[in-house]
Amino acid sequence: MSLKDIISEDIKLAMKSRDQGALRALRAIKSAILLAETAEGASGDLSQEDELKLLVRQAKQRKDSIEQFVNNGREDLAVGEREELIIIEKYLPKQLTLEEITAAVKDIINAAGATGPGDLGKVMSLATPQLAGKAEGKIISQVVKELLSGK
Repeated sequence: MSLKDIISEDIKLAMKSRDQGALRALRAIKSAILLAETAEGASGDLSQEDELKLLVRQAKQRKDSIEQFVNNGREDLAVGEREELIIIEKYLPKQLTLEEITAAVKDIINAAGATGPGDLGKVMSLATPQLAGKAEGKIISQVVKELLSGK
């Protein structure tokens, strides 16, 4: 079952249970899926990888919004974004812990034969797709930099 079908079913459930926060988040996901499917050059249905990227992007948007709202003293608006983020995260793979990310990056560094900070691009090009959806790019980058610099 595709993400689009799962979301459609969950929208029906959210409507029946009158869960407005879930309904907002699910409708936003469905809208993003439809936009991606109809975008110029799109081939129609999204691959699982594209669906994952879309969900990661949706979650990142919510996190950025929460940060902005909190920084500007608008906790009332941040609450709604947090509700939506929780719903979106249900469809994402389990997030790796820092220890798991570090172990995976060490393996990638060894496999790539990276020796120092000059190999950052090579390691990131391998780590990003391997850890996509399981860890934020910012955290992956931070771990790679620390390990390559020897800290």
